[in-house]
Amino acid sequence: MTLAPARRATKRGRLALATALLSATALVAACSGPPHGGGTDQAGYQLSATTPPAKGELDSFTWATYAEPPTLDYIQAFDYPQNTILSNVCESLMRWTPQLTLAPGLAEKAANPDPTTWVYDLRSGVHFHDGTVMTADDVVYSLSRQTDPNNAAAWAQVFQNVDSITKTGPLQATVKLKQPDSQFPQYMATAAGVVAAKAGVEAAGKDYGTTGGLDCTGPFKLGTWAKGQSLELQRFDDYWGTKAKSKKVVFSFLTDSSARTNAMLTGDVDGGYLIPTESYDRLKKNGPGTLYFGEGLSTVNVNVTNMQGALGDVRVRQALSLALDRSGFVKTGLAGSGTVTGSLTTKAAWGSAPDDVRKSAFDGLTPTTQDIDKAKALVKEAGASGKTLVMATSTIGQDVSLLATAVQAAGTRIGLDIQLKTIAPNAFTALFTDAKAREGIDMFPETYYDSITDPLDLLVNFRTGAYQNFAGYSDKAYDDLVDQATAEYDPAKRGAIEAKLQQAASQQLLWIPVAEWPTAVFLNKRITGAPTTISYMYYPWAADVGAAR
Repeated sequence: MTLAPARRATKRGRLALATALLSATALVAACSGPPHGGGTDQAGYQLSATTPPAKGELDSFTWATYAEPPTLDYIQAFDYPQNTILSNVCESLMRWTPQLTLAPGLAEKAANPDPTTWVYDLRSGVHFHDGTVMTADDVVYSLSRQTDPNNAAAWAQVFQNVDSITKTGPLQATVKLKQPDSQFPQYMATAAGVVAAKAGVEAAGKDYGTTGGLDCTGPFKLGTWAKGQSLELQRFDDYWGTKAKSKKVVFSFLTDSSARTNAMLTGDVDGGYLIPTESYDRLKKNGPGTLYFGEGLSTVNVNVTNMQGALGDVRVRQALSLALDRSGFVKTGLAGSGTVTGSLTTKAAWGSAPDDVRKSAFDGLTPTTQDIDKAKALVKEAGASGKTLVMATSTIGQDVSLLATAVQAAGTRIGLDIQLKTIAPNAFTALFTDAKAREGIDMFPETYYDSITDPLDLLVNFRTGAYQNFAGYSDKAYDDLVDQATAEYDPAKRGAIEAKLQQAASQQLLWIPVAEWPTAVFLNKRITGAPTTISYMYYPWAADVGAAR
């Protein structure tokens, strides 16, 4: 997120049945993804549902990422670099599809015999990369690592309602919840639901995720990791599913956005996600391949990380929002490939909600039209004139750097002194995981991606103690609504509660919403098959990539 944690990222399968026994087929049927490609967005860019299927196999292909993962331990896989790679190596109990719906994963069936019980029946004969066979013991161990407070797992919040995880058969694991949780079964398709070999994780100890293998079940296994340069994945020929079309994938860590673009133009790399927006035109016009846009379920926001200073007054947050030139940012920062929004959640995240729920969620949200005079008045009224605020920025891409400068310009126009602190791309991800990295910073650009197709994925971030509640916001009424939405399995009823949360977050401007942003993926003429949607965060997308001719 450039987390989108994330992210950045968003799709919520709606689970309509709470007490019925749900087979995997029923689970899929009960989950509706967002609208898919084929139409032209109002901003003028074309959304594609997918890329053409591969016509043959490859010996290898090369992929660009903007940063090197600090670790590939699945319990810390909460940002683009980690998940883009890990999704091809480690698999989860359920699977997120390229259409952003739920499907069976390592569990061939998920059953919900009562509102607080989820039973996962596992596939038989699934091999880990070390050759051993997956059992329920591995599932119990893998999920339990997420709940151990000593591990400080990025996904710990997903397990807050889990009472126990037990083996109930050689190939069956049962999760007992403290209370009904509509979100938990959806997150089992993300890194929160990853299964790794117990023996392999224990043998690696504190080095798990940084050296050696990952001992997972995916279509690729970890190969050579040249720290600071690249990481190689090798095809796993004992994979239980469809064999990968490429024998090898090489991820190249290119922290400079110009270097990433040039590598794509010259053919040094074959493709990449998270294309620098300043490169859109060059990649479209120069003909080395095709730039696709797909459903992203991502919003660009200003993450407010400190409410101890001037930003603790909602009037200052409102003033910054009113002074921000969103249209200018979309035109320059997103190269026109985005839409201005006053909503923290994407419209697609509400795709399966009834019309009246969508209306109540989006009516009267944060204004997106500039009003400098009103903004100045709010700053003066709050007694914040001349106050200094620090905004983090990075050279990851102009979507980050130009949003930071836009916020600085907005502050200057209304009497705030906003200073920019530049953070290296490799260190930028630490803003989401390390409180020390956020010290002295009042806000930073965040592209948030929903990890499931449910608005609560983002809105839960403002609950007291939530993982991304960096500013420490706390409101009992808000927390109560989060709890009600979490416990509600009926999608229409849950949506009505989520609409109230959306309105509350908007009124308080807990983050400042800026724009919706589609997923971008570049493929040169040599390869094809990669999904266009943000499913690549948890779906083994690289296995679909093959020869274009």
